[in-house]
Amino acid sequence: MTTTAPSSPSASLLEDATATSPTLMLPEAYIADATARVGAATRRVRLTTLTIADEERTSALIEALVAAAERGVDVRVAADVFTYVDAAGTFLPARYRTRRHRDSSALATRLADAGAQFTWLGSERGLIWRGRTHTKLCVVDDVSYAFGGVNLDDRGASNVDYMLRADDPELANELDRVYDRIMRMNAGESGHPSVAFPYGSDTVLVDGGIPGDSVIYRRAVELVADAAHVLLVSQYCPTGELGRLIAARPHEMWFNPPRNASPANRALITTSMASTGYRTRYRSRRYLHAKCLVMTMTTGERVAITGSHNFVRAGVTLGTREIALETRSGALIDQILAFHRGHVASTGRALPQVPADR
Repeated sequence: MTTTAPSSPSASLLEDATATSPTLMLPEAYIADATARVGAATRRVRLTTLTIADEERTSALIEALVAAAERGVDVRVAADVFTYVDAAGTFLPARYRTRRHRDSSALATRLADAGAQFTWLGSERGLIWRGRTHTKLCVVDDVSYAFGGVNLDDRGASNVDYMLRADDPELANELDRVYDRIMRMNAGESGHPSVAFPYGSDTVLVDGGIPGDSVIYRRAVELVADAAHVLLVSQYCPTGELGRLIAARPHEMWFNPPRNASPANRALITTSMASTGYRTRYRSRRYLHAKCLVMTMTTGERVAITGSHNFVRAGVTLGTREIALETRSGALIDQILAFHRGHVASTGRALPQVPADR
């Protein structure tokens, strides 16, 4: 499979990225690029995200989706009901949830009235984290955006995050099938076993939503076990076997300090740090929402996992739907490392590493 980079140099963090490598795009560049693509779409749009809202930084995309549906493009949009209580990392006070619910319902109705298919994923019943669809992907004709963490509202557009763009008909078709599988499983209120499929010499990893079954977490554990050094970037402190394996070898952990998070997420990060003893190097006040592992293996080879998974055990236990890319592409890994240097590591003084016996 082949890919080509977009013509706009501002969309990429690495000007010398090869034509066969997906292009890493910051949130606003991704939203702008997807908006332009949807505006020119002729056949299909598939979009799934955790949270979505018609707000300042996403309104043009919403307008493009409506216009595409009205001119007969097959537009299908899905978002999790988590949208009602969460604004891309910040849990909303009760008084705002009613407004968020009302605005979200109006957005869904507007898209449906234009001829789009809109689906709410998951259920508000029970524990709000259980059974979430955390997968982020967008397919516009033969262009795909995936393997990052960007949510589609103002907060999601302003987080430290990214998506990967690939101009590849085969990948677009595969991600279309991932979207359809999510719809089928959602209709039956069930999950499917995790799956993996090739993307060139790399591998796409899909967690299907069965509690305890995560091919992404399993592959991370397998790779880290053989790594000489690990760089972790995540919204949360890593937990479970993966966290222990990372801590047992030379590593860098970059995740939000508790002060960056909403009360619920603050408690989660604080508890995880207290129970593991892990510390974060991240010092910016901007909310870190990107998720990737870059491993240097004992052979010297570099391997990365990038996507929507936060590398915490709780999401595995609860059966969260996720998507990620396992890659050995030097050009793509260079882009991820450039993102880390420019938007994660450059924001403050680094802390000493956690001792290996922690």
